[in-house]
Amino acid sequence: MASNPPANTAAPTGRLDQKKRSASSGFASGTAYAEHDDRASTLNSEKARLEASKKLANPLAGLSPQRLEAMGEEYAQMAGLTSEEDIRAFRLGARIAGDESNYDLIPELTEREKEVLVRETTHKWSNPPMLYWVVVICSLCAAVQGMDETVVNGAQLFYKDKFGIGTDSQRDTWLLGLVNSAPYLCCAILGCWLTEPMNRIFGRRGTIFVSCIISAIACFHQAFTNTWWHMFIARFYLGLGIGPKSATTPIFAAECSPPKLRGALVMQWQMWTAFGIMVGYIADLAFYFVPDHGIGLGLNWRLMMGSAMIPAVIVVCLAFLCPESPRWYLSKGRHQDAFGALCRLRFEKVQAARDLFYTYTLLEAEKQAQAMSGVNKGNRFKELFTVRRNRNAAIASSGLMFMQQFCGVNIIAYYSSAVFRDAGFSDVSALGASLGFGVINWLFAIPAMYTIDTFGRRNLLLTTFPLMSLFLFFTGFSFWIPEDSKAHVGCIALGIYLFGMVYSPGEGPVPFTYSAEAYPLYIRPIGMSLATATTWFFNFILSITWPSMVTAFKPQGAFGWYAGWNIIGFLFTLFLVPETKEKTLEELDHVFDVPLSKLARYGADQSLHFFGKGERPTAPSALHGDAGRMDEMVGEQQLGEGEREKRWSKEREREGGIMGRGDAAGRV
Repeated sequence: MASNPPANTAAPTGRLDQKKRSASSGFASGTAYAEHDDRASTLNSEKARLEASKKLANPLAGLSPQRLEAMGEEYAQMAGLTSEEDIRAFRLGARIAGDESNYDLIPELTEREKEVLVRETTHKWSNPPMLYWVVVICSLCAAVQGMDETVVNGAQLFYKDKFGIGTDSQRDTWLLGLVNSAPYLCCAILGCWLTEPMNRIFGRRGTIFVSCIISAIACFHQAFTNTWWHMFIARFYLGLGIGPKSATTPIFAAECSPPKLRGALVMQWQMWTAFGIMVGYIADLAFYFVPDHGIGLGLNWRLMMGSAMIPAVIVVCLAFLCPESPRWYLSKGRHQDAFGALCRLRFEKVQAARDLFYTYTLLEAEKQAQAMSGVNKGNRFKELFTVRRNRNAAIASSGLMFMQQFCGVNIIAYYSSAVFRDAGFSDVSALGASLGFGVINWLFAIPAMYTIDTFGRRNLLLTTFPLMSLFLFFTGFSFWIPEDSKAHVGCIALGIYLFGMVYSPGEGPVPFTYSAEAYPLYIRPIGMSLATATTWFFNFILSITWPSMVTAFKPQGAFGWYAGWNIIGFLFTLFLVPETKEKTLEELDHVFDVPLSKLARYGADQSLHFFGKGERPTAPSALHGDAGRMDEMVGEQQLGEGEREKRWSKEREREGGIMGRGDAAGRV
């Protein structure tokens, strides 16, 4: 017979249920505290990062003239620049660095000093000859880059047959693409990532010097190859010269330039790279008729490939005749050398002192910013993707770098002679037509020095992407015109030339300029490495695939493929690329720190307005993003202890109530 349970059996069960609920409540309380601590830690981290960003935007903001002069004198003493003339220069230079708008209110300035300070704005191209010597060196580096990229255009007409890779078979087309793309493969996987250690060890001049030596040796080596794999090796290590040089030269120009001239000089890189591309075509045409003179496998293509070493050798001979970057000297603690370099690059010592003091202050602010935000190099790479402001910048800049290749320009730069020959041109006419493209590419890059800061980066891209797509479609479809018609070759050449006219002021200069300004300063070197590696990697992809693509798709399909990518580039720019022209660092934080959905909505509204539907939209800016949450975070930090306790209690009650809801057995 069954017995009844003891009367007190329920009591332990009830006490157990009570303990469970108590434990659940305690767990909820602990969860509330833990989540609050995590949230507070996140807010503190964000606040520190944003305060650091604002500090970097203007490290001298809010300081009185007296304090600025004292700081300048203290820096001069610390740097060992103790002559009376130098101390005066730094005292006045620091004051000017803090407020450049009121020269007349500084009676200690001489009339000559006031004149050169005013002319920095009114006549920004009026500078000492040594600064233009730096410009010459940087322009020659760009020309080296351009020639390295295009002498292969004409040489491959000969060496592909000599090396046994000149047929339309799948093997030969892929091997030809591999040989031609070898430098860009090296740039993507190795060359670009050597930039930072080479700059740290050799300096800006030294990196340019070493990379040009590598370029010269590689070009010389190319001229003596006898097999496709031998040519591949020579061209692969050419990338060790191209990668660091392409990243260092614009930095060198920027760090030596006065602030008012900095943007224009950085733009010189693209323009003179286009000039080097043109010179490469000239070399191809100049050496075409050179006889073999008994040289095995031919002599003319060897001279074409070797000619690219000439500007590299010139740079090697001249590089150390200009001063080193003052910023690099400062990074090594060589303050007197930095001041000496700047004195060679400026008319007056007060200008040199101003720029050196401000650069030093900015470097110190960067160090403090990294300490405040608690990030090391590894964390900074992580923040490139985990922080929305940085992630949006990475998406925009890397996307534009990708499109710089997939807009199709380098199929023309590297293969235009083959394209023109397939269109029915003779070899000489094909090289001449390629030279025409090189001239157009250079000349139409010149207006970009003006339009990029007036018309804007985004507007240039939105205007030129559709036109590039149209002209590539036109070029490809022109191959359907009967070959016996004069319109056949004429329309193909016209399409390529029109494409070059719209590429040069748009997708040519914008990606590098955009990438250089999109990232906050504390993460900019990593962001630029990513952007540069992106463009070289997809340069490699384009170069290796074109010979096989044009065989499989025919010219109509191959050109149409890249025309389609330009449509994608237009949509990408419309929906995901915000405008950056004339924005301060603090303003860029707000520009990029918005949800991608807002950027996309703005692009849709802008397109509707273009067709006369709806009002002109306002570009989105962060209101509740990382940058916009500053006031909220400050308010959180300023709450009294009592108010914070009330908030935590409410959270415990809310979470405890949720955890406490269950059945009679205490199950949740």
